[in-house]
Amino acid sequence: MGGVDVTGKPLFALLVAAFVAGPLAAQQRVITLDEAVAMALQTSPTMVQARGALTNASWNKRSVIGSWIPSLSLSSSLNNQSSSQLDPTTLERVSGSSTSYSAGLSMSLTLFDGFARFAEGRAANANIASADAGLINQEFQTILQTKQAYFGALASAELVRVSEIRLQRADEQLKITRDKLANGTAIRSDTLASVVEYGNAQLQLLTAQTSLATSEASLARLIGVEGSVSAATDPQFLRLVQLDTAGLREVIVAESPAIRQATLQTRSAEANLSVAKAQYFPTINASYSNSLSGRQLSALDNSWSLRFSASWPIFNGFNREANRVRNSVSLDVARAQAEDVRRLVNANLTQYFASLAAAEARFRIAVASIAAADEQLRIEQQRYRLGATTIVEVLTIQGNREQAEVDRIQALFDYFVAKAQIESLVGREL
Repeated sequence: MGGVDVTGKPLFALLVAAFVAGPLAAQQRVITLDEAVAMALQTSPTMVQARGALTNASWNKRSVIGSWIPSLSLSSSLNNQSSSQLDPTTLERVSGSSTSYSAGLSMSLTLFDGFARFAEGRAANANIASADAGLINQEFQTILQTKQAYFGALASAELVRVSEIRLQRADEQLKITRDKLANGTAIRSDTLASVVEYGNAQLQLLTAQTSLATSEASLARLIGVEGSVSAATDPQFLRLVQLDTAGLREVIVAESPAIRQATLQTRSAEANLSVAKAQYFPTINASYSNSLSGRQLSALDNSWSLRFSASWPIFNGFNREANRVRNSVSLDVARAQAEDVRRLVNANLTQYFASLAAAEARFRIAVASIAAADEQLRIEQQRYRLGATTIVEVLTIQGNREQAEVDRIQALFDYFVAKAQIESLVGREL
């Protein structure tokens, strides 16, 4: 082997250096959870779309208000016309020109449209409220996605830390077995087992670092940052809280942005059906116009007219009926979707509560397992130094301890993800 270390330490050092050189050279940015959420709310395409929907709904409401105001238009014209004709006396062609002026003002207003504008107003109000609820709902969905990505990055960083500790322990254990082998107080299989453990620790660390790089890149994309970012650990939110699940269920069913949005969409569909039914009523319009015209600005003729008109389409090829049926079907669909959303929220809430309780139980069990494994490992390492046990026993307990640490990390962040999912349903922080 030419003196190459069987543990592969030089090669592993080069791999780790190459792996971390990129983020360090780029001076990776460290952000807090609040910063990540604020940035995601500004850059998320779905948030931009939700804000745009609210803006459109607001302007549609203004358009409905404008239908109650008379439409007004102004017009003016200047006409300069040249002409030539034959003078019968002199038999010569004579050229001339004439100028005329005109100006007009016209107004029109729909006096009655079968109560369509009232229905359109109700629909516009419902659309605004629905868009507002949709914006709140999308806001918490974006917050949920951001928290999931943020907690994923934190969990990956914690797993890297655990892998580094495992590698350090494996390195120390390898040194001990080699020293004992050199002193004749251990067998060669102990050293080989330590070499295998060291190699596995190397692979675990590389895998954890790859997962961390992926998680941080995903978080950066979500919050609109080029490259990758690092999630800052804040002990303030890394703690378990007690939730009133029974009280939360009542609040969520009553105030959930998703349920509220679906309910308001049903009201909008009801108003649109009323608009379609208004086509069966006659329409009455009033118009007024005033015009000035003449060849001299100082002596223009003034004329005006006031006109009332009514129209009542008796038959239009079943277009009214088809429109009414389409809106009636849309109303049925909106009602069914509202009921389905209510059931979905209840089902998701049950699932999230179960996930929250399970994650909390797994976390507490993992913490107890770590404490027990630490004590067992301390005793077994002392026994190994005294030659009373083999390295296999030590490695087995050490592996159990490291797995319990991984379980603790996964349970902790599963808990926070479940809590964030509940918050996305209730529409507020818990």
